[in-house]
Amino acid sequence: MTVPKEFEVFGEDYGTSDYKFGPATLGNTPDIVENRGYFPDTRSLLLRMYGEGERKVLVVGPEVATFVEARRDLAERMVYPMRNGVIEYDDDRSWIVVKEITRYGLLKYLPRDEAFGGFKCVAALSAAAPKYMYERLFEIHREINEEEGRKVVKALTIIPQPLAVAIAQKAVTCTVIEAGHGNTQIAPISRGVIFSALITLNRGGSDCDQITAEILKDSGYSDLAREQKLVKIFKETVGLIPRSLEKIMNMRDDPRFRAVFRIPNTKIIIDLDKNSWQRFLIGEFFFNPGHEIFQSYYRRGFHKPSDTFMEGKVILGTESLADVIIESVSRCSFEIQPHLYRNIILSGGNFAWRVPENLSDVAVDAPTKLALMLESRGISGASITLTKNPVYNVWQGCVTYGLYIPEDYTWDWESREGWLYL
Repeated sequence: MTVPKEFEVFGEDYGTSDYKFGPATLGNTPDIVENRGYFPDTRSLLLRMYGEGERKVLVVGPEVATFVEARRDLAERMVYPMRNGVIEYDDDRSWIVVKEITRYGLLKYLPRDEAFGGFKCVAALSAAAPKYMYERLFEIHREINEEEGRKVVKALTIIPQPLAVAIAQKAVTCTVIEAGHGNTQIAPISRGVIFSALITLNRGGSDCDQITAEILKDSGYSDLAREQKLVKIFKETVGLIPRSLEKIMNMRDDPRFRAVFRIPNTKIIIDLDKNSWQRFLIGEFFFNPGHEIFQSYYRRGFHKPSDTFMEGKVILGTESLADVIIESVSRCSFEIQPHLYRNIILSGGNFAWRVPENLSDVAVDAPTKLALMLESRGISGASITLTKNPVYNVWQGCVTYGLYIPEDYTWDWESREGWLYL
């Protein structure tokens, strides 16, 4: 069987919320499923009646939605393996989910003709992923070959997510900020990630989800606030980034802020009413959770984003994004710093905030917010761009990398580059 090179190269972006996957022939948009797995109650009488009691020990992909049971069971049965970008070595359930999600993606596109020699996979992990995660991912792909009884994967290489973004943007010298569900990677790049300056901030879309849940609780929707997927949809639909939170607080009764949300395909309506101004807290929390308005939440037990420890220094989880970027860039040579500020690339779903036309005087997009914050700290003239496809940019970088890396460039553990043939 002869297949085009573009089909043979298979991208895999293991995001903290979603798994983006598929061959390069998909163009600019990969296939996508939530990076999660559900462990159903195998004692279920219906599952046993239909002979699924043993087979359905774990469910991944779109089928998860049909197995989800009561809300109280979600925390115990639903596993998001890449929630913080790093899986603990002995977290067996998470590794099982990663393996089955990987299998799901590969088999969906695997040709039936066994003459196909296997995909050349390019997987993207968090830049903070330790060596054992690389080893386990190689092992998982090898096991899938063995268990499927054929060459599903011919070769695999793994790259850091920020580097994949730079590749997709054809940027040689830049600062990539990749903000996913579980964390935010600030990565200065000069022909490769400058790892000594890399900062992985323990803050991402999940933190915005949590502040959204608190706002829902305060507005009388405690029961709905327990459903993570619902909270995420509400955040993405209603949440806004304020140009100035102080100005919003002075305008809190502005009728334009009113947020009424109907959950699709249900009769459930969420109306924030007098708390509608708090929709701006959702965006502000990601950029500056140290703002004094959030102190009241912390005092009542709301968890702050976790601190980051690197080289004997603590990066507070509540530090503003602008200050963390400055800290990261300052770890690079002074000669390259102006170039790093001159090309700041934002990628990841947590930067895809909308700006309603009727609120354009008070709400801003992510590049504008960050530019205003940097300017207030003396960094003027920074050039900040949001990638055209922030959710898919890492996957696009994966397939681009896979198309151009030479076949005889074999894996090297020191540089962590090249193909590992399975």
